[in-house]
Amino acid sequence: MSRVLRDARLVDGRRVDIEIVDGLICGVHDSGTSSGDVPVDDLASWLVLPALAEPHAHLDNALIAETVPNLRGDLQGAFEAGDAAAAAGQITHDGTVARAIQAIELLLIHGATAVRSHVAVGGHFGARNVLALQEAKSHFKGLIDIQLVALAISPMTGCEGADNRAALASAVEAGVDLIGGCPHLDPDPATFIKTALDVATDAGLGIDLHVDETLDPAVLTLRDLARQVQDSGFEHQVAASHCVSLGMQTPEVQAEVAKEVADAGVSVFCLPQTNLFLQGRQHPTATPRGLTAVRALQDAGVLVAAGADNVQDPFNPVGRSDPLETAALLVMAGHQTPDVAYGMVSNDVREGIGMPRLSIEIGSPADLMVIDAASPREAIADAPMSRRVYRRGVLVASTDQQTAVHRKE
Repeated sequence: MSRVLRDARLVDGRRVDIEIVDGLICGVHDSGTSSGDVPVDDLASWLVLPALAEPHAHLDNALIAETVPNLRGDLQGAFEAGDAAAAAGQITHDGTVARAIQAIELLLIHGATAVRSHVAVGGHFGARNVLALQEAKSHFKGLIDIQLVALAISPMTGCEGADNRAALASAVEAGVDLIGGCPHLDPDPATFIKTALDVATDAGLGIDLHVDETLDPAVLTLRDLARQVQDSGFEHQVAASHCVSLGMQTPEVQAEVAKEVADAGVSVFCLPQTNLFLQGRQHPTATPRGLTAVRALQDAGVLVAAGADNVQDPFNPVGRSDPLETAALLVMAGHQTPDVAYGMVSNDVREGIGMPRLSIEIGSPADLMVIDAASPREAIADAPMSRRVYRRGVLVASTDQQTAVHRKE
């Protein structure tokens, strides 16, 4: 299948025609010079960028904020709200499927062609959420790449964790892509990490753990994760999401831990939206931002990407499923430049979730976001909804924004 994207504008200002064959870019020429009897999309000089991606979603929880509010506003309040809704029968299979489909569609129309979602398993609900998200995933073949992480709830260790370990086994059997969980919430974090690594090794899967989602500097599970990955010789992908408490350490400790994380090959996913909302409520003076030590990790050579985490649920009542929203927070709260911030919600995500990086060059997969903006900075600042989204060279989503000012004569 061949296609030409005519009159696209590159970041350096050049206007080009992009030739695509079988999902790959096979030519980039000056605008108006491409020829041949193939379908042509006129991009009207809109900016073309590598497609966006979301490394950390919770599609099973998405879009329930209206009916399941978090009255306390903190992390424990979010857990309590979710548990109460489940106990009241508010969370159903069909409802979860429908909400997940809506959330994936929102990601797609905003420019994401890949998403990794955690899905809660354990307790009284076993692995049923995995089945719901697999059903939702089946509606998007050829549109967006979707990975599912079995988010094992705590406790996972000791006698009390037996049911949750059984649910995790069921999730693996059902066909998840990675093993997850929250070791810092377990009575025995080190054993939780070992269990996750063992399960993942046996299943041939990677791991993506919620790590240190707390401002308590005494909690530093990330260091233990890095050491266990190194010592075990774990051969699959490893990601650590949140890592909030690292941002509360001294610069010296940040540098030491960041080096161990880099040496272990662990990627870190910074999640500013949810962490800005949930963290810091007990610190009314000089409230911490709740972000990980982004700069220290980058300086050590750690791959740091960023995601939205929760969207319109008890953990985050807002969010529009647009990675550009995350990029804006990286600029404001994480002190990243706009160009770096865009990479952190695009190519850095893709590398972190095991997908090839993208470019507007020959040989690259043609996963592209085309947007009516002059630069990545302007795209992040204005987040215009005039966008075209291509996956493997095929148009999979489009939106057009219309604005008008009506002045009196």
